[in-house]
Amino acid sequence: MTSPRLPKFTFWRVVLLVILSAGFYSTLLRFTKGLGVATHLSDRFPWGLWIGFDVICGVGLAAGGFTLAAIVYVFNLRHFRPILRPSILTAFLGYALVAVALLFDLGKPYNIWHPLIMWNPHSVMFEVAWCVMLYLTVLALEFSPVVFERFRMERPLKLLKAITIPLVIVGVLLSTLHQSSLGSLFLIVPSKLHPYWYSPLLPLFFFISAVGVGMAMVIFESNLSARAFGQEIEMPLLAALGKAMAVVLGVYGILRLQDLWGRGALAHLREPSTETLLFALEMVVGLLIPLLLLVLRRVRETREGLFAAAVLVITGFLLNRLNVSITGLEYSAHAHYFPKWTEVAVTLSMAGTGFLCFGLAARYLNVFEAD
Repeated sequence: MTSPRLPKFTFWRVVLLVILSAGFYSTLLRFTKGLGVATHLSDRFPWGLWIGFDVICGVGLAAGGFTLAAIVYVFNLRHFRPILRPSILTAFLGYALVAVALLFDLGKPYNIWHPLIMWNPHSVMFEVAWCVMLYLTVLALEFSPVVFERFRMERPLKLLKAITIPLVIVGVLLSTLHQSSLGSLFLIVPSKLHPYWYSPLLPLFFFISAVGVGMAMVIFESNLSARAFGQEIEMPLLAALGKAMAVVLGVYGILRLQDLWGRGALAHLREPSTETLLFALEMVVGLLIPLLLLVLRRVRETREGLFAAAVLVITGFLLNRLNVSITGLEYSAHAHYFPKWTEVAVTLSMAGTGFLCFGLAARYLNVFEAD
């Protein structure tokens, strides 16, 4: 009788173990000692990394699911199906981790179920809560055929295949609502958010940028999966996705510049401030450089060039959402916020858990093969 083999301790597995251990300690600290001990949040600045990154960025980074589902089923571009399942899995894990992240930030996390019965239809946060809950359910149903195939459950598999297109349409509608509504959250602070980032078009900007970063995340995830699991990368599909991403970035950039010009916000560029530096980084790193890379066919159709452009788009997206949710609000609050190490540990452990769950799913389920 042979003894079970223990997993090898590679460099990245050791790093993941350290991250998860730090996250576990920080979690105990948060739920036993409270927000005051585990964070640098205050009454003057109550939203920090767990909302700005884990929720507002996390929801956008998971947008590849509804973007690819719409491309395949709504626009009927079926040749993109080989990269659909990993995108749905990434979106499902992303939204599940967003729900977990909310538990950390809520002062009374055991009340997270209140929106189910305490309705406030005039609240944007109420609409976001319901849309996220419903879309997480849709993602679970969209990915469940992979599980049913694994256990050869034919009846539920046939049922879900029959309702796939209506399910995808519902998911696209829900995603459109809450991706834009995250921007609507900040419409109530016109005098508190820095002019670089406040705009009456914030809901539109949040939605368009989510579509763009969703495509970037598909390219990013496909490259990492190919390297980690020995899969053949679907380069023609990803190149076509990069071309579409260039169009989205171009539309977003034109609308953003027109809005900044119309509101007179570009006059603040003369101010040598932290906000000006971060705004410039956001626009150059996340918009201008990747757009230039993607319009060049010889760059867009190479694996390295496309991956670099996707990483830049993701970086610019993160900068924008953190600028809106943290940097832009520091401007009026006259308060400087920098996350405590325990906040960072929880966020990194969330990301590490996502990678771990994706790896387990890719190992035991038929993730990389279309129906």
